[in-house]
Amino acid sequence: MASAVALLALLPLTLAGCGLGGDDDTQAPATQAQRAPAEEAAAKSRERVQAYLDAMAAKDVDAGRSQLCVPMQKPFDAAATGPNGDFADHFTVPQATITDVRSSPRGQVVSTAVTVAVGSRKATRPLLFTVTRSGADWCISAEAQGGNTPEPATTP
Repeated sequence: MASAVALLALLPLTLAGCGLGGDDDTQAPATQAQRAPAEEAAAKSRERVQAYLDAMAAKDVDAGRSQLCVPMQKPFDAAATGPNGDFADHFTVPQATITDVRSSPRGQVVSTAVTVAVGSRKATRPLLFTVTRSGADWCISAEAQGGNTPEPATTP
């Protein structure tokens, strides 16, 4: 009886050592083929948001609109230059930085820190952009207050 109990106690350790009972694929590093689409998505999302931030700083409404997905363009035109719009005349954008890019179920989520100045007063606010693929291209599909804290850098 004691040997049967000992055998049953050692069985999970033995099976784990043989590769049974565990999912080795979840712990294996991603291959280059698996990383490539994710890296492309992050790069394209970063490019779109940076272009939008640059347009905001330059007060170039047309350049800002061109970064947006088609369904967002009409509401953008109505709100962009309004009192609280991203392109309002009464403030400047001396600094805008991308702080984090990560995947989400809705697309790539790009966190930013945007400094807005009115006269000598400045305030930095987090903005969160969602970037999605639209056909062969990428576009900003949502903008909201807030953002993610940067994820720690991982080494491959």
